[in-house]
Order: sequence, then C-alpha cells, then structure tokens
Amino acid sequence: MRGRRGDRMTINIQEHMAINVCPGPIRPIRQISDYFPRRGPGPEGGGGGGGEAPTHLAPLALAPPAALLGATTPEDGAEVDSYDSDDATALGMLEFDLLYDRASCTLHCSILRAKGLKPMDFNGLADPYVKLHLLPGACKANKLKTKTQRNTLNPVWNEDLTYSGITDDDITHKVLRIAVCDEDKLSHNEFIGEIRVPLRRLKPSQKKHFNICLERQVPVLPEPSLCISQGWGCMWLEQAEQGPGLLEERGRILLSLSYSSRRRGLLVGILRCAHLAAMDVNGYSDPYVKTYLRPDVDKKSKHKTCVKKKTLNPEFNEEFFYEIELSTLATKTLEVTVWDYDIGKSNDFIGGVSLGSGARGEARKHWSDCLQQPDAALERWHTLTSELPPAAGAVSSA
Repeated sequence: MRGRRGDRMTINIQEHMAINVCPGPIRPIRQISDYFPRRGPGPEGGGGGGGEAPTHLAPLALAPPAALLGATTPEDGAEVDSYDSDDATALGMLEFDLLYDRASCTLHCSILRAKGLKPMDFNGLADPYVKLHLLPGACKANKLKTKTQRNTLNPVWNEDLTYSGITDDDITHKVLRIAVCDEDKLSHNEFIGEIRVPLRRLKPSQKKHFNICLERQVPVLPEPSLCISQGWGCMWLEQAEQGPGLLEERGRILLSLSYSSRRRGLLVGILRCAHLAAMDVNGYSDPYVKTYLRPDVDKKSKHKTCVKKKTLNPEFNEEFFYEIELSTLATKTLEVTVWDYDIGKSNDFIGGVSLGSGARGEARKHWSDCLQQPDAALERWHTLTSELPPAAGAVSSA
C-alpha cells in the first residue's frame, strides 16, 4: 500500500485486525507503532518521503512474564524462570556449620543462610525455614527447627540448633537431614529441598563449614507403617529410613550410675532427657521416669520422678538408692522407662532402656563400668527405644 507525498496514511480496520495473526507462536508487542512506517523528519521517516510498511519484521525476544506485567524480579540475582519443573533446575544453596563436641556429647548445627531458593508463593518469593532430623530415628523425637524468614529467596538465619546426647556411636552411623521448607499458613507447608550429611564426616571439636546445593527428595511409596512429618507436605516411611530390624528411637536420657561401698547400694541418677517423642496433641509431653531393678521381687524396687509439664527436654536431677550387695547387683538388670502423664486415662509409654549384663552396646558397657569402678559416678547418654520392656505394661498407670 503506497501513499503520495504529503498524504496521511490511513489503515482500515480489516488491515489493522489482520496484523500478526498468522499461525505460529504469539510474540509480545511492545508498541503497535513499530509495525507501521513513520512519517516525518529523521532517518526512520525517510526524510518525509513516501514508503512502504516493512515487509520483514525482526521477531521480538520473548520477555519473562514478570517483565510483561511491569513487575521487577523478586530479589537481586534470582532468576524468574529458575523454578521450572525440569529436573536440572537449581533449588538453591544452603550454608551451615557443624561441630561435634565429644566432651559434652552435643552436636551444634549453625544454620547460616540460603541463596537462590525456589520461589513457592504467588508473589515469586517464599517463607523459608529449616528443619533438622537425625536418621535413623523418630522424626518427631529429634526434630529441630529454625524461625521463618518472610518473603525472601535469600534468607539469613544465623541460628544455632543443638542436639544433646550424641555419642561416638551416633557419629559413626547416623545421618543429619537438613530440609528447607516454605511455611504456608493457609495450607500444608511445602518442601523445597534437602541435604543429608553423614556425621562420620565430622571430627571431634573441629567445626566443619558447608555450602551445598539443595537436592530433591524422592517420594517414598506408602506402606502400612508410616511416619507423617507435619509441615513437610509428604509422608516419610520411617521403617525404610531405619532399615530392617531396628527399633524406633524415642529420645535420649542421661543416667548416672554409682555403686557406694560405704552405703552398700546402687545410686541411680535421673539427670535429664532430650528430644523425647511428643505424645500430646499440643506437640509436647508431660514426661516422668520410672526405674525398676529386675527381677522385681517387691515394691521397693520401683522409683518414680516427678512429672515435668509440656516439655520434650525435661531436667529431673533426681537420685534413687537401691540397697544391694555388689555381688548380687551383677545378676540384676536396671530398667528405665519414660512415660507421658495423662489425667483420667492410662499413661503413654514414650521409651525405655535396660542396663545389665544382658544388654548391648553402651547400656552394657555403662553397667559393666559401674560394677568395676565402685564409688565412681559415671554419667552416660542412652537411647530410648519404642520397645516396651517386659512387665512394664502392667505398671503403666502406676
């Protein structure tokens, strides 16, 4: 279509509606005037001379959706298109420190920061927090959690989370799972990514720094026995994590044993518990501890601590005395059970451990050291398991 010099170029409605409707990918149009020849002075207008509409138009680069809407990117350095469902998509980086203190039997986890997390909300941001679990073990009994950072893909936490009762045996076979999740107040929290660190990579009293890419968690197919972790958005198969033949861990207890030569008896100190399994709907327990010296021949064998309300890390610091000869003590077994106190119904069993010549691992060694080192107070951490010791069920409500 041509026009004479000085004439105003007109385009009818049919030609206007026919622009860029040919089959093919739809490309964004920044300005409709780019498709028409410009009249007037300047190189684009051709000095005001007549001309034709360009027969070839360079395709416009497809802009990101946020740019088309006039929005800016969520955060500096975060790519808008970095959250496709493609397997190669990065989920972000997590920076943290780990320190195993053998003297205090503690594992210190310093969660520092994350970068370039996957956007989870409609605004292109996330509300991230970090969860820690020790595997194998009951996910609720040893869960630690940071605070939530709002509306960011590059959160900074700088929080120290501590596991108590960590022994050298834990370091050799346990794995620390660090998961980054997005908090959602209106629905289930969403899983972003995770990192698993074998604790055997740590050296006692040496802080180790990590800066690792988050990885995806492969969903576990449902089985009859499931551990449903609140806020993860998916179900974890606890039996698969622990492996066959392993008992579910329900927390830790710090015990002190000492045979008194002067008093001719065994002193049992119930010091504290850590990361107990939550038995109440409020996410806590009301724990107390009972001890028996088996085989139980009379009521004098039973001792019980006071109840600590709404806690998973109670401190008792109570001591019980069993009058018994050292030679006879070698044939006995000390049974320690932890219970959740409930009003008006049977108390819930949390976990237990038995110390004696028939025990295994640290429980047997602790008992043996007590018999071989009279008058020495020996403190050791022990793992509480879900196995109900024989005859304990008969006294659960006592």
